[in-house]
Amino acid sequence: MGSPGLWAAFLVFLAVMLALDLGIFHRKAHEVNLKEAAVWSAVWVALSFGFAALVWWRFGPERGLEFTTGYLIEKALSVDNIFVFVVIFQAFSIPSLYQHRVLFWGVLGALLMRAAFIFAGTALLERFHWMLYAFGGLLLLTGLKLLRSKPANSEPEQSGVVRLASRFIPVTSGLRDGHFFVEEAGRRLATPLFLALVAVEFSDLLFAVDSIPAIFGVTRDPFIVFTSNIFAILGLRSLYFLLAGIVARFRYLNIGLALVLVFVGLKMMLADVYAVPVAASLAVVAALIGGAIVLSLRATAPAPARSPGPRG
Repeated sequence: MGSPGLWAAFLVFLAVMLALDLGIFHRKAHEVNLKEAAVWSAVWVALSFGFAALVWWRFGPERGLEFTTGYLIEKALSVDNIFVFVVIFQAFSIPSLYQHRVLFWGVLGALLMRAAFIFAGTALLERFHWMLYAFGGLLLLTGLKLLRSKPANSEPEQSGVVRLASRFIPVTSGLRDGHFFVEEAGRRLATPLFLALVAVEFSDLLFAVDSIPAIFGVTRDPFIVFTSNIFAILGLRSLYFLLAGIVARFRYLNIGLALVLVFVGLKMMLADVYAVPVAASLAVVAALIGGAIVLSLRATAPAPARSPGPRG
């Protein structure tokens, strides 16, 4: 769908937004408060739905629905990322003052990784039709595994990739004013902030294994796949600061996401038998994710305070 001019225009938009984010709005390290996170989350959601409307107007309702469905899946999966980010920052004792810096560079790395995954996946699907069944089977197995498993307390500081980085790069004993690397006694040392970044990047790599095939279950148009991923990822940092304090309340979200992966996996595996309409896919995905969020918030709502009874 995307012409070279359209790709170029979107990449220019992406570069401008990243430059504004880091170069103007977040030049200095600061704690992102709830109001700032809510405003930026609203901005990214508004831009995403504005882009969906543009795609709908320019390329028709089917492409618009494909973008919206892909964006919704990615957005829901990104909430799962927030669980991991909370654990990572706690494990490395990263104060909120420096968390935005880690997430900015983490998201930038995620954009590059997702682009590579998307173009590789597009090439594989165009050349090998059977890869559609492989992606579908992967999503189906992942969804079923997620349904059967219980969340585990991970230890990102003990992960193989972090230990490997620590082995080859000397690390300081504490933070150094938000720097990833410092020069001390003639040696170049990494800081725990860099190790946290490594853990964030590795976690996104693992999430991409599920999310990219899930988008291909909605559409195989590389422009729709890429843009829906990018818009969801760009809003990830503000969403983290908005939801980090209440993310534990989404106890049923994993079940909703597991059912979404199972649905998309089956949809891909049965694509040559029956093509599920895009509007139906959007309705199913929205119902599963929305239902999981509503049930989670109802189940974890604080109990109403009881008024003291009459004393006898």
